[in-house]
Amino acid sequence: MQKGEAAVKVQSSKEFKLQREVEYGTPEQNKAVKEIVADIKKEGDAALLRYTERFDGAALTAAQLRVTADELQAAYGRVEESFVTAIRAAAANIRAFHARQKRNSWMDLQPDGTILGQIIRPLKRVGVYVPGGKAAYPSSVLMNVIPAQIAGVPEIVMVTPPSTGGTEGIDPYILVAAAEAGVNEIYRVGGAQAIAALAFGTESIVPVDKICGPGNIYVALAKREVYGAVDIDSIAGPSEIVVLADDTAEAAYVAADLLSQAEHDEMASAILVTPSQRLAEAVAAEVERQLRELPREAIARASVDNYGAIIVVESLAEGISVVNRLAPEHLEVVTEDPMGLLGSIENAGAIFLGPYSSEPVGDYFAGPNHIIPTNGTARFSSPVDVDDFIKKSSLIYYSKEALLKDGATIIELARREGLEGHARAIEVRLQNEAKGGDGNGK
Repeated sequence: MQKGEAAVKVQSSKEFKLQREVEYGTPEQNKAVKEIVADIKKEGDAALLRYTERFDGAALTAAQLRVTADELQAAYGRVEESFVTAIRAAAANIRAFHARQKRNSWMDLQPDGTILGQIIRPLKRVGVYVPGGKAAYPSSVLMNVIPAQIAGVPEIVMVTPPSTGGTEGIDPYILVAAAEAGVNEIYRVGGAQAIAALAFGTESIVPVDKICGPGNIYVALAKREVYGAVDIDSIAGPSEIVVLADDTAEAAYVAADLLSQAEHDEMASAILVTPSQRLAEAVAAEVERQLRELPREAIARASVDNYGAIIVVESLAEGISVVNRLAPEHLEVVTEDPMGLLGSIENAGAIFLGPYSSEPVGDYFAGPNHIIPTNGTARFSSPVDVDDFIKKSSLIYYSKEALLKDGATIIELARREGLEGHARAIEVRLQNEAKGGDGNGK
């Protein structure tokens, strides 16, 4: 790149390649994950400790896996009081938002005595993965734990690598966030081995019913490998943001918001869609200017160079069509009338309206969950919420009156599918009732 050259290319929607590739890992990565999962399943703690030393450089004993209450308390002395105040305020907002999502069991009594309904119960035990590779993410602790708590999950266990960002020890901000969220079962393990331990259990870690939380490619592949033995939230890809903006948008705001996602990961995607050539060129220049001043410039620049774009469209209507095809994780609408466009937006994980609804507002503080579908999966999936931590059972109590009325219809349907045993299960009851039986074989 020549000095002064824009870091992100301005192009038309016709030039932009909308197809995206979902990251399924290399054959070598998949093989390694399968071996790790198999070893944890077979050897338990022994394999968990071996892989923790190999990949994280931490030689632990089984007794050292769990974070102690004293360590949690000591973490408060290593963070600023202002952080504690901030994390408590964010937790209150997240809790208030997710509390509105809670649903209750219901039953419907029919005139013939039949009762139909749905029983909603929380999962018993949930595992939360908190990454510790390039940076610490205490906000992810809140976003995973609080919805589970509101759902009523009685056991929430957290795993995180024994070192954060290459520094020995778990980041104290992660531990304080966990303590504030009410998590007291925490293990210092990460990577694919931690996912396998949560799924299948070891001598030290009791298996869970569901695993949530983002991680690197090995974590993502491990979650896919154990799915079925346990549930998972999703297989998350790199972060992404799309900004739909018109000529009323402030270029500096748009550029800053694009870079707020680009700094996450070299594979993160940051895209501006606009009908304004003037704004497109101004944002391109602003991105380059702000990049030079960004502490994580190298990461953000790689993201912008390889996965960033500024797409010039003929109209906002065409822009919305592009957005719906991209189905972004985060969508900012910075136009003269953002609310007026809301009804046309079909595919987006989270929608931020107006110039003051910067994406970090949602990432940290507003209340909605920041664990959002990536890789275009917002076409069919949703952010993490309370429903992710419940299970539902259908309730059917059929009365004699209802069975006598509907029995012949049920038999007809069963026999049309060739399932005579199904038909006879109904028929034997109808025959018994016709002979004056009491429903107990007499």
